[in-house]
Amino acid sequence: MSLATAHIRIARPTNNLSSLTHFYQTGLGFTPLGAFQDHAGFSGIVLGHPTLAAYQLEFTHHQTGAPVGRAPTQDNLLVFYLPDGEEFARATRRMEEEAGLEPVKSYNPYWDGVGRTYEDPDGWRVVLANMKAPFVGGRA
Repeated sequence: MSLATAHIRIARPTNNLSSLTHFYQTGLGFTPLGAFQDHAGFSGIVLGHPTLAAYQLEFTHHQTGAPVGRAPTQDNLLVFYLPDGEEFARATRRMEEEAGLEPVKSYNPYWDGVGRTYEDPDGWRVVLANMKAPFVGGRA
């Protein structure tokens, strides 16, 4: 296996584990794949799409309660490309109607022109882009 075919897990700490779980599970339709409690002082959850995607998100909380802070900028993004208009509409309805989230104005106006941006409880932003992913296959 090479890095070109590797599965990826993006992990980050939080002081808002239950709020983040709601945002990503209810808003984006992620499934809990695993969780752990007090593993060397850390608790956390792994979310993803078990058979559909080669990525997972892991959120951890250190039992000491040490503050981890918010996203460093408003331009720290996870971008999900949804070229199918109906799937894009379903995804934004899920975020807004089911999860009760409102889109935010993007720091980079490009993203407002191609989709909608949402901010999670830690200030990290998720873009749902109604377009094909550029650079796939090594081409722009």
